[in-house]
Amino acid sequence: MARVLTIFIILISFSVRAQQPELKGGLPGFLKENTIYPSYSLHNCIQGTVKVGFKINATGKVYAAEIVNAVGADLDAEALRLIKMSSGKWTAPLSHDTTTLIIVPVNFSLNGYGCENKSNEAIALAIKGYKDQEELKYVIMNFYRNKEKGIYKSEDEIKIARLKTEIGIDEDYLDDKIQIALKKYKQGDKQGACQDLNFVKYMGSDKANDWLFKYCK
Repeated sequence: MARVLTIFIILISFSVRAQQPELKGGLPGFLKENTIYPSYSLHNCIQGTVKVGFKINATGKVYAAEIVNAVGADLDAEALRLIKMSSGKWTAPLSHDTTTLIIVPVNFSLNGYGCENKSNEAIALAIKGYKDQEELKYVIMNFYRNKEKGIYKSEDEIKIARLKTEIGIDEDYLDDKIQIALKKYKQGDKQGACQDLNFVKYMGSDKANDWLFKYCK
């Protein structure tokens, strides 16, 4: 099976004469090296371009990063994560206007995953399914946060367990989430890693507890 191919195109909203900030090693290479193609989009053949807007201060740090144009699935979070990861790696010329908006369209594409015959309707349905799942995950996480605080109804835990099964939150899913978190940590993305590890915790699992204690205290 062919590997995931990701293509990145950079559009920067500087004037023609302005000198542009540069990422050490180049932004396309940075994105290609650090992209973790999100699981839901990978398994549902979701591809597309996510536009991320951000600004760079005088010391090369990224700030005010946000999604300008979303795909609507987990590609959005990955694109934003990558841009935030580049913070501190930029070189800004003295003439750089730190209020200038930089827009990076990050294109995610899949080859060799049998996605060629996936219809637009099926992809649109998958994106809707992602949004629905995110709402249900929030319900589950909220339950376990309240349980941690001691403010929950024990009889509700059976309903939550059924809900987890319904949306596919099983042991394999949580193991994959931990492995992705560890990969992010290795990349230097502690925030992203700890977010994923806490997700596992608030799915009612203790699988990530040792890693949370080690990396996220």
